[in-house]
Amino acid sequence: MDISAQMLIFATVVEQGSISAAARSMGQTPSAVSKQIGLLEDHVHYRLLNRTRTGVSPTQEGQDFYEKCRAMAEKFKEAEAMIHTLDGVARGTLKVASTVAFGKSQLIPALPAFMEENPEVQVALDLTDREIDLQSEGFDVAICFAEQRKNPDIVVRRIMQSRRVLCAAPSYLERSGTPTSFAELANHNCLRIAGNSRRNAWSDGDSISCDGFEAQGSFQGNSTDVVFRAALAGIGIARLPCYMANRKFHSGELVQVMPEYAPPSTDIVVMFPEKRNLAPKTRAFVDFLVRRFREVRDYQMTG
Repeated sequence: MDISAQMLIFATVVEQGSISAAARSMGQTPSAVSKQIGLLEDHVHYRLLNRTRTGVSPTQEGQDFYEKCRAMAEKFKEAEAMIHTLDGVARGTLKVASTVAFGKSQLIPALPAFMEENPEVQVALDLTDREIDLQSEGFDVAICFAEQRKNPDIVVRRIMQSRRVLCAAPSYLERSGTPTSFAELANHNCLRIAGNSRRNAWSDGDSISCDGFEAQGSFQGNSTDVVFRAALAGIGIARLPCYMANRKFHSGELVQVMPEYAPPSTDIVVMFPEKRNLAPKTRAFVDFLVRRFREVRDYQMTG
């Protein structure tokens, strides 16, 4: 038990006038309460209570200490009363981190529906592809790829499966030709994700005889969205999520390269610190994401 909890126990003992009465009011045993008072006295290096057969009374040092403990106890009661007035309605500022590509192409277009459902929630969105530490950075949730989860204590819920495809602009393929195998692909200008070697390892997805290479080329971007724009500009061949590329296939702005290519898919997940006592605003947002994206197919998603 920490010092603040022991201070609350001490204040209760002084107010009740006996350890037994304080123990009954707190649902504890007298021996447990007495032990905590003893530990508190050891911590402050003063005897705080005079113990008699009829009860207890504070020493002079204990009386001065009690005044501080009582003030803390009153603040605690105020905070407890405030929290009990909450009605479970989602409200307040929701701090969200999301990968850049998913945030721009999927999350932002979906936010009006969430905010209409939850009019008392204000959304603060940070788009980044770096690794997020929810607890130290103060985010309520983070949307990312499943493999970006490093902390096993963080809770995740799957939003959707993300398939990837190879693609390029017609202008690039006219200049450089269209590869038909990984051997040919390795000689093309392949667009890289900066600072993430795992995402630049392109393979056919066959774990038994993996035919692949590390993407190399004259351009790298710090997010999938940057690589997407570079592919549209005709700089090179990119490996992109289907939800970004499919609409561009239909418009002709991108062409699928090696359609037989089937890399392992990945899950897009929402991470949050813990499931127990989840704030209503966070629970509402997580449930909304799951409803919105879990059953949506690639071709139905925003381009």
